[in-house]
Amino acid sequence: MNPIQPSHQDMRQSTFIDHTISTPVERILAQCLQGEELSVADACVLFATQGSEAQAVLDTADQVRQQRVGNTGSYVITRNINFTNVCYMGCRFCNFAKQKGDKEAEFLSVEQVADRAQEAWERGATEVCIQGGLHPDIDADYYRDLIVAVKKRVPEIHIHAFSPFEIWYGCKKARLTPEVFLAELKALGLGSMPGTAAEILDTEIRKQLTKNKLTTEEWVRIVKAAHSVGVKTTSTIMYGHVDQPIHWANHLKLLRDIQKETGGFTEFVPLGFIHYETRLYNDNPEQVRPGPTRDEHFKMHAIARLMLQGHIDNIQASWVKMGPDVAAKMLRSGANDLGGTLMNESISRAAGATHGQEVMPADMVANIHSAGLQAIQRNTFYDPIAHFALETSGLQRIPIQGVA
Repeated sequence: MNPIQPSHQDMRQSTFIDHTISTPVERILAQCLQGEELSVADACVLFATQGSEAQAVLDTADQVRQQRVGNTGSYVITRNINFTNVCYMGCRFCNFAKQKGDKEAEFLSVEQVADRAQEAWERGATEVCIQGGLHPDIDADYYRDLIVAVKKRVPEIHIHAFSPFEIWYGCKKARLTPEVFLAELKALGLGSMPGTAAEILDTEIRKQLTKNKLTTEEWVRIVKAAHSVGVKTTSTIMYGHVDQPIHWANHLKLLRDIQKETGGFTEFVPLGFIHYETRLYNDNPEQVRPGPTRDEHFKMHAIARLMLQGHIDNIQASWVKMGPDVAAKMLRSGANDLGGTLMNESISRAAGATHGQEVMPADMVANIHSAGLQAIQRNTFYDPIAHFALETSGLQRIPIQGVA
């Protein structure tokens, strides 16, 4: 059995004896400890908790995390490669996009992308995450050629590439269905896809964020198409802007429903809205929130763990959005993964994020150990590559037999 995958041991119900916890909350948390599914209404009750009740939600998520994946925290050595920042979609929450004539506009050739992938491999990366804006000069062959160039240069690296929005764009350019286009990319070497561009899977919210340019239905269609041809994806949410807990709960339920149908999600990654440099916030500061509160960060990871348990059991805490210290605390509030070392990060930084572009592997291990968990270096599919025992003095890397 994959050591990072769910363990069903010790699924015993715990009893809450804190009398400041209301009966409805106690009932919902007891159901979670028994592995029962949460409804949207249950999730909304938990999002509304405060004080000792909110702490009970976090504590329960920590117990369920231990039940499902054990006392481990994981990370992956990866590099983000954003091949172009030119994009004409006009998403109001994004400050990454430039126009072609801008002095800061960038569009990498496929060989430049391959150069960066090779540099990443030489630094120990097992994965490159490749995404970019929807450049008007891109044709479907660029996506194909990019994969070919990277695989030719670094045959063993895993290519995690192209959001559902990019696949939608590539399908338009190629005049192909998502299934056919994705099957072509997979045959060339595409390993998996980021499930970004999800934002909030609610039509009214998406109209405010992106004018609904990639609809909920289109996002779901492309993700299901990827899963149908054997391309696994991550899943995400972007929260803390014009959304409310009911939207979060509905979003989580939709992801759970997709996973029940396809089994193609590898993880869930909550992504807090970074507001500083975005038109969405700066044009409407009275209507748009400046990102999630600290309390909302903790609740999102915890309730995702409770609502998705048994379906999507890897919950990632984004150090890019929250900072490494806060992300490490999420490991005791439902999360079990700190994501990638990155080496480069442009999208959140363009929106005003201040947590840097890279966390070194040794720091990842230290952050996981600070949460009292064993540290595991993993690959994209959560197969362990090496583990670092919590009791070890220093950072002794113990490779997993048979894994690079």
